Amino acid sequence: MGKKKENSTSSSLEDLIEKSGGCAVIDGGFATQLEKHGASINDPLWSALCLITQPHLIKTVHLDYLEAGADILVTSSYQATIPGFLSRGFSSEEAESLLDKSVKLAIEARDEYWDSVKNLPGDSYNRALVAASVGSYGAFLADGSEYSGNYGPDVNLDKLKDFHRRRLQVLVDAGPDLIAFETIPNKLEAQACVELMEEENIKIPSWICFSCVDGENAPSGESFQDCIDVINKSNKVNAVGINCAPPHFIESLICKFKKLTEKAIVVYPNSGEVWDGKAKRWLPSMCFGEETFELFATRWRDSGAKLIGGCCRTTPSTIQAISKIFKERSFIC
Repeated sequence: MGKKKENSTSSSLEDLIEKSGGCAVIDGGFATQLEKHGASINDPLWSALCLITQPHLIKTVHLDYLEAGADILVTSSYQATIPGFLSRGFSSEEAESLLDKSVKLAIEARDEYWDSVKNLPGDSYNRALVAASVGSYGAFLADGSEYSGNYGPDVNLDKLKDFHRRRLQVLVDAGPDLIAFETIPNKLEAQACVELMEEENIKIPSWICFSCVDGENAPSGESFQDCIDVINKSNKVNAVGINCAPPHFIESLICKFKKLTEKAIVVYPNSGEVWDGKAKRWLPSMCFGEETFELFATRWRDSGAKLIGGCCRTTPSTIQAISKIFKERSFIC
């Protein structure tokens, strides 16, 4: 009985992948698009600041990506945490309300868009799924440790579970279609996410995405085999992959992951641009432009990725190009 229930929870994600010809499209860079709409997010809360100051812009960005062809919307909760909101003077109830809002805004955008296209002729639209983003502990620290995995000696498994637990509960209660654990930098936090899904008996699909800075291992230096072995033991996690890594790492990582897991593979790299910390600006990629991203996405799909999108500095035009080429070239993975 229990196994049947758990398998049924993944059907929405599996159905979407099947309807999309074997590979569904995730949305792209959220903060990048918020800034294009005039948001100021130079803040430890990053894009989550707009949940407080400009929630209408969050909904606008979700609609931008739906119009671009995204099949999955990732919520604005990546850097939205209860401790983060508490540090800004909000009460626990207010913090939880903001987390709830991140999911509700995405659902509202999805439902409005679906109502506008579901009766149009043709079969080119899917009812998008909403993935509640759970950013890593390093994202909350806002010190870049999601790209190093160096959380220090005081951070253990129980501390990570305690940090994520209430946020996960609130996000799930808000009614998303799935959970997206993002930029996980080490085996310890992957284990915390897996154990929380089990302990809380989460009934909706989830994915766990690692960051990667060398194209070979997790940022902590641990092998992906060790990290993924933890995930393979759980049927609460339906997909595993990479986000916010340079695009030129992705194809080889898909091939590596294919050997390590039977779970669906999800990839949404950044644009390939490099952050200049001294000048406080993005430097253009020397080897990767938007057109190259589009062409490489087809190779990622051919290599076995079932979910593909973009992360930092990718835009709705990136997602539109991916969606268009996937529809034109119905590769079977």
